[in-house]
Amino acid sequence: MNAISLAFTPRYVVLTLCVLVAVVCLVLSFVYSGFLIPFVIAAALVGLGAHDLLQTRHSILRNYPIAARIRFLLEEIRPEIRQYFLESDTDGAPFSRDQRSIVYQRAKGQLDKKPFGTQLDVYGTPFEWLSHSIAARRPSKGPFRVTIGGPDCKQPYSASVFNISAMSFGALSANAVRALNKGAKKGGFAHDTGEGGFSPYHREYGGDIIWEIGSGYFGCRNPDGTFSAERFSETVANPQIKMVEIKLSQGAKPGHGGVLPGAKVSAEIAATRGVPQGVDCISPPSHSAFSTPLELMQFIARLRELSGGRPVGFKLCVGHPWEFLGICKAMLESGIYPDFIVVDGTEGGTGAAPLEFIDHVGMPLRDGLMFVHNALVGLGIRDRIRVGASGKITTAFDLARALALGADWCNAARGFMFALGCIQSQSCHTDRCPVGVTSQDPLRMRALVVPDKAERVYRFHRSTLKALAEVVAAAGLEHPKDLQPRHFSQRVAPNLVQRFDQIYRFVKPGELLAGTDDPRFADAWRTARADSFAPG
Repeated sequence: MNAISLAFTPRYVVLTLCVLVAVVCLVLSFVYSGFLIPFVIAAALVGLGAHDLLQTRHSILRNYPIAARIRFLLEEIRPEIRQYFLESDTDGAPFSRDQRSIVYQRAKGQLDKKPFGTQLDVYGTPFEWLSHSIAARRPSKGPFRVTIGGPDCKQPYSASVFNISAMSFGALSANAVRALNKGAKKGGFAHDTGEGGFSPYHREYGGDIIWEIGSGYFGCRNPDGTFSAERFSETVANPQIKMVEIKLSQGAKPGHGGVLPGAKVSAEIAATRGVPQGVDCISPPSHSAFSTPLELMQFIARLRELSGGRPVGFKLCVGHPWEFLGICKAMLESGIYPDFIVVDGTEGGTGAAPLEFIDHVGMPLRDGLMFVHNALVGLGIRDRIRVGASGKITTAFDLARALALGADWCNAARGFMFALGCIQSQSCHTDRCPVGVTSQDPLRMRALVVPDKAERVYRFHRSTLKALAEVVAAAGLEHPKDLQPRHFSQRVAPNLVQRFDQIYRFVKPGELLAGTDDPRFADAWRTARADSFAPG
């Protein structure tokens, strides 16, 4: 793109017009003195535009000099307008205004408090809450970490209870990946690569990596798209990789496979993934390395051996209950156990997916998390397998609730995207992200300044864990692991409130093995097969 065509792109047209007006007014001012004032005004706007292009705090100003200031002006006119433009919860918006607001404030190091009390539900009262204690404690200084790695793991990993969820290079820009990893390095938390492979930008700052391997085997694939043990061994030898995660399904589009539109498959991404440039990169809906629960266990054991004993596990959005229970039967039959399982809820986000999958396919996080947790407890194997949770987790309350319902740690994706400067334009799949978070366009990507946004990622993580410590302490507890269902309550009707332990049934240790009449498990356990994902 030459300089003239670039100057007249929609992003820079306002600045370009200001430059043209300034030049014309300057020339005419030598003939008519009345053009001097318009020249001064136009020159001031040009100076403002130049400042916008060079400043590092606001990505949208770097991509839309002068024009984007209309947005900031509207934010300052009235609080209501600011709420609408920055924090509105319109139909289909993936985050509520409270969630977006808290991310922006914590990432920017601003005061994360708000006036005028509680957000209410349709009954005019809070929908869910954590019960506090009269004997509240002083907040613990942490760190809140969990050790991941079972008896067969030679290199267990001490993970933060809050980490960056799977987002691929390709779905995200190089600068976004850099900023996330640099923030993770500074904060001592983990960065999941997503299924797009372990790119050079994940390596640049040395932050802890969870390498996700999807059905496309990007970064460890043969030319025909099958798994390559040789390439896997070469990559996993990097000490930056702390855990290996097999992606069985993703919450926002389970059973669909990953999608990276061809417009975003640059030469660099094609080289990283081992796919053709400019062609839609679509992962198969299922894996070719295994086709039964027993084969999945064997694949886990193989990856653990090839990785030198690193923790190996899998991520899934729960679908047919007999399929997960079939995996559990395969664990018992083979004696091979994953080191961890990440449960992704259908609330989970994505850059591109059919609307039907986003809204109507897959089990929500709370239900999926409790199903997995209860199944492992009922089989007496919960102690040897750690469970992670992901899917619209942003605030300390979200973390606390998931931990109380069975998670050992949580991952977040969109929350960290907001920390990077995402304004939720919902143009991720078009390669025209206005703030450079999801665009592969070098000019758009330059808007995201890595040192500035890495600091915001670090601050968001640090402030959220500080808030978690305060929430836990308010309940009279010392560590998030002490949270239990009885600490949370929910209004289930206008005149009825119940604790989580009254609403949900939690199975007893060994109950599935002994025989259960729980309708969630009885039939599914009976029909689950270790040698097939189909029911028996």
